Amino acid sequence: MRLTVPEEVRAAEEVLGQKDQILNMAQTDARRTKSMAEDELRDRLNHSELVTQAESKAQQTVKDAEERATRILQQSEAESVSRRTDADAYALRSLRGLESELATIVGSVRKGIEVLAGQASANLNAQYFQEEESRAEMIR
Repeated sequence: MRLTVPEEVRAAEEVLGQKDQILNMAQTDARRTKSMAEDELRDRLNHSELVTQAESKAQQTVKDAEERATRILQQSEAESVSRRTDADAYALRSLRGLESELATIVGSVRKGIEVLAGQASANLNAQYFQEEESRAEMIR
């Protein structure tokens, strides 16, 4: 038993001697584990923030695009109304010009008809008078 006790004492002394080394290793492992956990937490938080920022930016981009599309559509509609109004005004001016030209042409045609009708009437009257004179001469 005497031999057993010194061996147990020696084993205990070795364990006590290794205690500091084991504690240092455990503390080092604990610090490393804690550091890794903190790094992973930061990464996850950063990733979560990045996702949130990306989603926010995407929503803003969509909103900006919708607003721009609305502005473009409103501008297009305004331009369409303006062009339609300009086209109507041009057509009205053209039709009024055409009406004026047609009125001038109709006036010229009427004058021509009157002149020709007057000449025809004068010719018919002259022919009628000649025939009447011929008859009268025949009767005489």
